Amino acid sequence: QVQLVESGGGLVQPGGSLRLSCAASGSIVDIYLMGWYRQAPGKQRELVAIITSGGSTNYADSAKGRFTISRDNRKNTVCLQMNSLKPEDTAVYYCYARPNNWGQGTQVTVSS
Repeated sequence: QVQLVESGGGLVQPGGSLRLSCAASGSIVDIYLMGWYRQAPGKQRELVAIITSGGSTNYADSAKGRFTISRDNRKNTVCLQMNSLKPEDTAVYYCYARPNNWGQGTQVTVSS
């Protein structure tokens, strides 16, 4: 079991950027899959981006070309760089680590 703590959320105008960070309580070297999910009000939680221990990535169509996921196994962190944010990106963003570890979430609000 690993504890995950997200940070970096906030209020940003459309077109702006945010960088989310997820700090793990222990080593993530042996965790094959980590990622970011989000949940907007009234909607189901959905995948945003995932990254394997080898650095392979996969993105939701809505995130492709705008978001970049990265991980640093030395610092036990996973980050999500979000650019060109849109109002529809507004959601609570959750860090995930296989098999079933979740952070508490960080709010991202995109609004003018």
